Amino acid sequence: MAKNFLTDENFEKLHKVIEEHKDMQGPLMPILHEAQHIFGAIPIEVQRVISEKLNTPLAEIYGVVTFYSQFTLEPKGDYLISVCLGTACYVRGAQQLIDKISEMTSVGVGKTSPDGKFSLEATRCIGACGLAPVLTVNEDVYGRLTLNDIPGIIQKYQAN
Repeated sequence: MAKNFLTDENFEKLHKVIEEHKDMQGPLMPILHEAQHIFGAIPIEVQRVISEKLNTPLAEIYGVVTFYSQFTLEPKGDYLISVCLGTACYVRGAQQLIDKISEMTSVGVGKTSPDGKFSLEATRCIGACGLAPVLTVNEDVYGRLTLNDIPGIIQKYQAN
């Protein structure tokens, strides 16, 4: 990833957060939330520091990070592309949209592009079934999509 988020400055912030929370009851969740805010993700390097400072097994921390959907192991790109895979979207070709987006951005589902510009997620129903298939790019919603729509959408964000 082009963006370095594992800086000494960020680790210093993490150490302060751990110190503030370590003596509380149940400190792990607030520390993880703050770590996600500081680093944009909670990669293994960050988990190791938390593990050592809290004297908590790394496996336990990893289990919490991977269980809760609000945590991520790698930072999201500038543009988070979420393609709905709910039933209505799926039967109207959402998987083909994902494949096309992945091809155009070189990003697999759940991953971020090397330049940090795009992340791709497959989501469950977003409640816009009448517009199926649907995708969002950050807060922008695109519906009634075909494969031919994807290049224009991607190019719009590549240009920014």
